Amino acid sequence: MKKIIIVAIAENNVIGKANGEMPWHVKEEFKHFKDTTFGYPVIMGRKTFETLGKPLKGRLNIIITRNKNYPVSFDEVLVFDSLEKSIKHCEQNNFEKIFIIGGGEIYLQAINFVDEMIISRMKFKAEGEVEFPKINESDWEIEKVIEKELFEVFIYRRKDVK
Repeated sequence: MKKIIIVAIAENNVIGKANGEMPWHVKEEFKHFKDTTFGYPVIMGRKTFETLGKPLKGRLNIIITRNKNYPVSFDEVLVFDSLEKSIKHCEQNNFEKIFIIGGGEIYLQAINFVDEMIISRMKFKAEGEVEFPKINESDWEIEKVIEKELFEVFIYRRKDVK
């Protein structure tokens, strides 16, 4: 099972605001995100889920929270108290790939073991307090770059993964 981080990052490394909000709205980037993740599980932290307000359609939504009694009233949502447990669940259910969609704390936990990263590098700076963790460039190779008007999509593959 491929474990993939997908994220949009401003030029100043910002990915969001402390309250969980996205500091920009770029339709083409949202479409890229939807087209890439549709049909696959998406794993996110509680703050990210609460910012969305509802599950992303066409995907199994998995929330990571320390609150073992976190209330969820949606069928297409699972809750785990650790990233490891959520990934184990996905492996046991033979998913082809999973997408880790944030926020900052979840990315920090996942960056050292994911197989790929799909990073939309926005062509502007943004206001926000949450930044993407530092990438150890020696662990990654850029497989592909896709040029868009307001961003570039970088597809990174971990060097030790075939």
